Amino acid sequence: MPRGARRAPTIVVLVRHGKTSTTGVLLPGRRPGLHLDDEGRRQADAAAQRLAKLPRIDAVYSSPLERARETAAPIARARGLSVRTERGLLEIDVGAWAGLKLDRARKKPEWAIVQRHASGFRFPDGESFLEMQTRVVGTLADLVARHPGRTIVAVSHADPIKAAVAHALGVHLDLFQRITIGTASITVVAYGDGAPRVLTVNAVDGDLAGLVPR
Repeated sequence: MPRGARRAPTIVVLVRHGKTSTTGVLLPGRRPGLHLDDEGRRQADAAAQRLAKLPRIDAVYSSPLERARETAAPIARARGLSVRTERGLLEIDVGAWAGLKLDRARKKPEWAIVQRHASGFRFPDGESFLEMQTRVVGTLADLVARHPGRTIVAVSHADPIKAAVAHALGVHLDLFQRITIGTASITVVAYGDGAPRVLTVNAVDGDLAGLVPR
């Protein structure tokens, strides 16, 4: 590469897993055995159809949890790729809160800290939000280094994607709850020279092809 030339960015397409029976109801955490429901499978197929219109996808990565791998499967299949499992894309470890219904979680005094001072909160017997953000951002940096100038898909969970977007935008972690990441939504970040560029967030419809260079 000539001196002073800018390298092509790596485009990371972040996809939240599709809907499950627990979405909006409780905190499943990392408990195994939670699969997409019928709507979630429809959402995953719709996301795959939208991403099939991108000029190229070079790799598809997924959190090890079933709901993420089931969302990644049709995306990879449409490109003739296999899904690569990446532990760094895991859901935040909510520890003792796993399985807690959201209406009960909202009544806990700690809930206000989760919403307004996430950087100062650790789930009992689990992970802190800061640790989760550090893990996810580091994982994405590793994936970018593996695929310089390429386009990749990373299927993860709401809080990790929100934390990655906050970092890319230069937004303090305490404000990351202001970012919405819906089920099977698509968020695109370009990582190249200089600061990341957030190209779209929480896209649930529309054409994405123009976001990715040919």
